[in-house]
Amino acid sequence: MELGISLFGDLHVNPTTGKIQSAQVRLQELIEEIKLADEVGLDLAGIGEHHRKEYAVSSPEIVLAAAATVTKNIKLTSSVTVLSSSDPVKLYQNFALVDLLSNGRAELMAGRGSFIESFPLFGYDLKDYNLLYEEKLDLLLRINAEEKITWRGEFRPDLQDQLVLPRAVNNNLKVWVAAGGTPASVERAGRLGLPLVFAIVAGTPLINFKPLFEFYKETYLAYGHDMSKFQVGMFSHSLFGNDANDIAKYYFQLYAAQMDRIGKTRGWSPFSQNQFDYGRSREAALFVGDENQAIDKILYSHELYGMTRFTAHMDVGAPSHSHIMKSIEIFGTKIAPKVRAALANK
Repeated sequence: MELGISLFGDLHVNPTTGKIQSAQVRLQELIEEIKLADEVGLDLAGIGEHHRKEYAVSSPEIVLAAAATVTKNIKLTSSVTVLSSSDPVKLYQNFALVDLLSNGRAELMAGRGSFIESFPLFGYDLKDYNLLYEEKLDLLLRINAEEKITWRGEFRPDLQDQLVLPRAVNNNLKVWVAAGGTPASVERAGRLGLPLVFAIVAGTPLINFKPLFEFYKETYLAYGHDMSKFQVGMFSHSLFGNDANDIAKYYFQLYAAQMDRIGKTRGWSPFSQNQFDYGRSREAALFVGDENQAIDKILYSHELYGMTRFTAHMDVGAPSHSHIMKSIEIFGTKIAPKVRAALANK
């Protein structure tokens, strides 16, 4: 099982003044965090796309390209790219460049995104939400498979015998699909034989996703795809510390504040201490604690799902750079080796 981190570039918001951290500062921190993840032997680092004032990153591939120059082994992925409001041609070219710069370590994770700002920003109508994703995923996969492409769609100008260059290493860019739990998204990934990652966040009971993992595997097999290439992952909010109570006490206010900022636009109730505490339990998807708690919950999740990848998303609510660096260090030097050893002995 691959073990890695994800970061959105959350900007710290001063609780007293409301002043937001400089994006320039946060971007420099992101590069240091990815560099450390590589140095401590983690398998992948992901960067997400947002177009809101709370986040520093609008184009994950630019950050990943910078990270490619200071890392050696770690896979570099988006987490996610909002495919619905992007141009698949330019997207493929950008990620192919990251792949070339990193000697084949780039991945593109195609999703719809959890926010809608990119749709009006780039001139798309939300009523076309599903059609946009389906059409653009089709074009992206066609480009990945064919160097010269002829294609016609509804939302983008036609392509007639067009070369899409440069090409990714080995002429194959790794494309994952991200899903939040919609069965139609799971079915599509299984039917197309694409690797899939589930976002299991905010203290969701882990058992709730077991049927979706099973549905994905059943669909993948039903369409005759090669099980030797089968990959499925989970993505969950995480922060690790030396002392479980200390890291939980530190993180609660930051995490709750971010949940409440998002919740104001979605009609959520205020995020409570009870929600946070339940999320940290073995049965729920909030990986906040010490190394032993993390090891136990990651192994429990693997037992439930049989996933091939676990991604710890570490900067919800903008914990400090020093806390994220310590969390990455603990993950790479203490948690990951014990998880790998436990799985190797099964």
